[in-house]
Amino acid sequence: MKRDNMVRLTRFKVLEKRRQVEQLELMLQDFSRMAGELDAQILNEEKKSGITDINHFAYSTFAKAARLRRDNLQNSAKDLKVQINAARLSLEEAEAELDHAEKMEQRDGLREDSEPRRSAIA
Repeated sequence: MKRDNMVRLTRFKVLEKRRQVEQLELMLQDFSRMAGELDAQILNEEKKSGITDINHFAYSTFAKAARLRRDNLQNSAKDLKVQINAARLSLEEAEAELDHAEKMEQRDGLREDSEPRRSAIA
């Protein structure tokens, strides 16, 4: 029975790790989408004002703010990629642990099936 609990626990861990990886990947997609939208807004603002030089005194404050937000999103996306890689490694480890636990449970099940035959012979 202990093996059964161990297998259930490791299955739960694997499902939790998969959920974490999926959640991080969705966040990365959202960050990329938002950064793309900010790029489009920056281009529209620069086109509207006619000034593309960031250092120009009349450069749009909205475009400056949008650039800053976009840069922050891109930095966050880089950090998320590192977290995703770590989460994927953790998932692989959990899957290997689950595989091992299932094999142990199966082996124990085979032993239990063969034990009654031995006692019946003796």
